[in-house]
Amino acid sequence: MAFDGLFTRAMVKELADCLVGGRVAKISAPYKNEVILTIRNQRKNYPLLLSAHPTYARTQITEIPYSNPQTPTNFTMVLRKYLESAKLSFVEQFENDRVINFGFVTRNELGDKLPLLLSLEIMGRYSNLILVDQETGKIIDTVKHVSMDQNRYRTLLPQATYRLPPSQGKINPFKDESKAYLELLRKFPNREVLAKNIVKTYQGFSRESALILADRLHETRELDDAFAAFLRETNNPHPTILETDKGLDFTCFKASSEHVATFETLSLMIDAYYREKATRDRVMSQGSKLIHVIKNNLSRNRKKLVKLEKELKATENADEYRIKGELLTTYLYQINRGMTEVMLNNYYDHEKPVKISLSNQLSPSANAQKYFKRYQKLKNAVSFVTRQIDLTKKEIDYLETIQAQIELAEPEDLQDIELELEKGGYLETKNKAKKKPRQAKSKPETFIASDGTEISVGKNNYQNDRLTLKTAKKDYYWLHVKNVPGSHVIVNSDSPSDETLTEAAIIAAYYSKSRASANVAVDFVQVKKIRKPNGAKPGFVIYEGQKTLYVTPDKELIEKLKHAK
Repeated sequence: MAFDGLFTRAMVKELADCLVGGRVAKISAPYKNEVILTIRNQRKNYPLLLSAHPTYARTQITEIPYSNPQTPTNFTMVLRKYLESAKLSFVEQFENDRVINFGFVTRNELGDKLPLLLSLEIMGRYSNLILVDQETGKIIDTVKHVSMDQNRYRTLLPQATYRLPPSQGKINPFKDESKAYLELLRKFPNREVLAKNIVKTYQGFSRESALILADRLHETRELDDAFAAFLRETNNPHPTILETDKGLDFTCFKASSEHVATFETLSLMIDAYYREKATRDRVMSQGSKLIHVIKNNLSRNRKKLVKLEKELKATENADEYRIKGELLTTYLYQINRGMTEVMLNNYYDHEKPVKISLSNQLSPSANAQKYFKRYQKLKNAVSFVTRQIDLTKKEIDYLETIQAQIELAEPEDLQDIELELEKGGYLETKNKAKKKPRQAKSKPETFIASDGTEISVGKNNYQNDRLTLKTAKKDYYWLHVKNVPGSHVIVNSDSPSDETLTEAAIIAAYYSKSRASANVAVDFVQVKKIRKPNGAKPGFVIYEGQKTLYVTPDKELIEKLKHAK
């Protein structure tokens, strides 16, 4: 279901129970249009995510790790100025709409109490996060500025008077004394049509929620009880991720037996639902420039490889030119200047006659030399073209490795990949004259095998090189998918069990271009048998004495081992 008014109501209750009375301990903005307020309450820190993302606008307590950008946004600085150490006094929903108000109390420069309102409006591409001075009703700042030119009804700029979103003229289902659903059921007995009109009539209903209510009303004669029970479920939700015809979905209502997973809280469910989906979109958005560069270079090199292979095939006729030159030299006495062709017996092929084209401007000897020169040119080309084919194939393998790493990357991993492409000359270095602030080195992913052994996974070439060549001990075990771009995996043990090696191989298969394959070959060998050739590109190593395991990537096992740490 969408993050509609009913789901918002259930989430507001969950947040209020956990957070009201706590104080803001930290304010972060890991991504554009998103803020995390770490609220300290009852001796525990709760990272409260407030997202005005156009596609994934929501609020929840998140457990997904995040990192701050080097330079905070202006809105982040404003929030830090006003909300650090502020006490959260209430969390409320406006009517049954997707507007959540977080009330804070802090003190101004004079020590007087200052009530502030942080309003999150979950409205698709119009989503916003607005900080308001409750005493004056003036906006202090917003995560997205909206001028009069953009919206004549509401100006969302600093110092503008805060106005609520325009009313849609719908009924709040929790205040429906007219029992409009009875008339709707009478007029629209069809399930789909009934759901459509529930959305039109009641505030806060998405199509998915309306369909659930329509089914409940059709299943019972006690319509009033069914309607009230449906609304009461927002106070005692059932967080569930479902498998539908359109893919995964989530709900706070009781689900059928088709559910995929249930969770203790709505926040845990939303984390699980958005963890991969939102991360992939962020990577695709933030890494769009890198993806474009890789695609262009791959396309150019693949075309180059086709051309080189055609040239190599053409050199297969080199011996024909040599033979024709030798025949002309042998039978010079039969050739006269001015001839355009001659038929000679080929003593290399049982005296079979062969027709040889001649230039009437050249002497017989010069014609023979012309064929020898063509032969020598093609012979030299074989060596050059073969070397170029080898280099081009290595370039394609390298670019495909980067492409696979971007597909598997977290947003924070993109900095390493961008730096690698800059150093490799694929990207123009920005601000050459201005020295960039030193970026913290990203760390490999860590997993814990079933027997407690730690497994490390490099997610880009810099991590792979550091992990394999500098961090890992020589007697640890190294794994990599055979002949396919993928991550370096290190089992941090000199004598891992067969079960641990198998789990590490599954991880290696998952973090590779073969993650969708059913039977993946994974090589494993001790780190001491790994070496990097001089001048090799980042992430490239060679090894010998390896053994091979055949495994199938298993996402559920990956998640289990990742969260075992």
